[in-house]
Parts: sequence; C-alpha cells; structure tokens
Amino acid sequence: MSVSCLPDDRPFLVLIGLMGAGKSAIGSRLARRLGVPFVDADDEIARAAGCSIPEIFDRYGEAAFRDGERKVIARLLNGPPGVLATGGGAYMDADTRTRIAERGVAVWLRADLDTLVERTSRRGDRPLLRRGDSRQVLAGLIDERYPVYGQADIIIDSCHEPLETTVDRVIDALNGWTLTARRPEATC
Repeated sequence: MSVSCLPDDRPFLVLIGLMGAGKSAIGSRLARRLGVPFVDADDEIARAAGCSIPEIFDRYGEAAFRDGERKVIARLLNGPPGVLATGGGAYMDADTRTRIAERGVAVWLRADLDTLVERTSRRGDRPLLRRGDSRQVLAGLIDERYPVYGQADIIIDSCHEPLETTVDRVIDALNGWTLTARRPEATC
C-alpha cells in the first residue's frame, strides 16, 4: 500500500489525538510501512522557532505557540505527501481542521484516560501538564477535545498492544475508508 491509494488532492495521513496517544510512535512506523516521509509537526515548530516547545510556551505563551503551529502545519500540508503527526491542540483550530480536510485524511488515535496518564508520565516536557494534576488536566482535555476529534475521517483506538498491531489497524481502516468513503472505527 502506498499513499497513492489516497485521493490525489488529499495525499497526507494526518494523525491527531491527545498527547500520549501514540501519534509520533505510530506515525513513524506507518510512514516506514507506506514508504513515505514522516513529519512530526512539533519537531518542525521547534525547529522554526529555534527553541523547544516548553520554551515557546514559557517565553511567548500558548497563543503564540498555536499561531506558529497553524502556520507550520499549513506549510507542511503544501509539501510532499507523507504521514504528519500533529500536536494535541492542532485539530482544535478551525483553520487547521479545514486545511487537513482539504489535503489529508485525518486519523484520530483515541486513547482512554488511564493510558494517557501512564504514557505522558514518561516525559516531563508537556507544557499543558504543568498546569496541575496530570490526570485532571488530561480529563479536562478529553472533555474539551474528543467531540472535535470525532470529526476525523478515521478513528483508531490506541491501546496497550504492540505498535505494529496499531499500524496494521490504521492501514486496514485506511483501506476501508478509500474503498467505501465512510468513516471506519477500529477498536482494541
């Protein structure tokens, strides 16, 4: 399977979901499997800003980060086809959602609260989690963001299974999407 199975005008697989859902881990493996480039939007934002994501939040605030995020994702979606992992808040921006819908197939990696808490505890560089108890912050983000993430073309549950199994489920769902033009969901 290659990205050529996607419509010519939507040559990107765009992974969305909360921090800890597995966008980078799944995305890099998915891109390898499909033989296309993988880009992590957060890495590109940090490169463009010349500092880390936490430093952007500390120096300039979340609004400046979101503005940069919107611009970087728009630029990436005008580049060569591939797999793009977005930050957890990117899909909340209406302009970004529109650009993704125009140029890509949005794949929501949906994870439950316990999974997100466990996975995000492995890294201390999550600016939004510095606002308080990580479980409470993540629960609030789930309440706020999951209804919007539900607009994705494909929904995949990201759970405790080998990463390659999740990649297989994304590819199967993508094949179902391209064949039926309906929104498949793949659960654990």
